[in-house]
Amino acid sequence: MFILYTKKPFILIIFAFIFLTSCSYDGGKEHEKSDTALFKTTKPAPVELKKREEKDSIAYQVRKDVSKVDEIYDVAVLEGDKQIVVAYKVKHLNRFRMKSIEKKITDKLNKKYPGDDFIVSSDYKIFLETVRLKEDLDGANMSNEEAEKRFKKIIKLKKEMT
Repeated sequence: MFILYTKKPFILIIFAFIFLTSCSYDGGKEHEKSDTALFKTTKPAPVELKKREEKDSIAYQVRKDVSKVDEIYDVAVLEGDKQIVVAYKVKHLNRFRMKSIEKKITDKLNKKYPGDDFIVSSDYKIFLETVRLKEDLDGANMSNEEAEKRFKKIIKLKKEMT
């Protein structure tokens, strides 16, 4: 009789755990790169929402310039009509100097590209949203209007954090 009472809660807990974990799994298809972005270097290609001539696009050059900074190991760039979001990940041993690194990158970009408005962030959430936007655009899951809305949300999120 005692054995029956101890087995019931154990079986119910296992059943609930299996049910809850199976409902949340999406097969790993929706955001493959962004799911591992915290642990790995993803090196996402820059996202260009602004329609410019190929020679006028600076997103790839910005990514290249920021990648040269020693304290950084991953960079994501989002180029809109008026603003360029630069999100990056700092190497672990340099995390205590994040404000000075952000200032260094901002100054470097403003000096090299004086006509552009940069939003520079070391925040992981900004980086993650940028990578997810890139994935959704590549997978044709969203239109340009939706991408513009998400771009504005990313900018708003950055402004709220400061």
